[in-house]
Amino acid sequence: MLKKMYDWCIAAADKPYALWLMGAVSFAESSFFPIPPDVMLIPMSLARPKKAWLYALVCTVTSVAGGMVGYAIGALLYDSVGQWLIQLYGYGEKVEAFRTAYAEYGAWIILLKGLTPIPYKIVTITSGFANYNLLLFVLLSIVARGGRFFFVAVLLNRYGTWIREAIEKRLGMWVSIGAGALIVGFIIAFRLF
Repeated sequence: MLKKMYDWCIAAADKPYALWLMGAVSFAESSFFPIPPDVMLIPMSLARPKKAWLYALVCTVTSVAGGMVGYAIGALLYDSVGQWLIQLYGYGEKVEAFRTAYAEYGAWIILLKGLTPIPYKIVTITSGFANYNLLLFVLLSIVARGGRFFFVAVLLNRYGTWIREAIEKRLGMWVSIGAGALIVGFIIAFRLF
């Protein structure tokens, strides 16, 4: 099953809708969707390493746009949608502590959590809820999300052939590592948030 999904993502890199689909996943992940865009960014960049820069740019732009939706959910709809999403991910009782931390460490929180596998939607919703400066939030999101996606693009552009061979030899192991990183990200977010 993993091999079929991987092969589909590799083959999808040549389809005209692939860029749109990856952008939609990146957009949604920043505000409500639990799966990161890396599940498409990595295979598509492996299939076409020279387009890794374009893929990273699309992920960055759509992630920041989705982050603004998450910000709006926190700022305008926290009492209904925002609170429900925070509760859904199990962070309800820690929102006030996170909001207080924003007063002092907001920029660092956005930068660090935007670069890690910690769910970015938590940062976007809470940034809106904490009324963090919107312009600063957008600028920091561009740096954090762009840094994350372009780091992947650099690696895949430079070492794509070697990485692709390594992944294809042990696909199950690499998917397990990726899933583990995502789970660890949720755990760290829960502990720090």
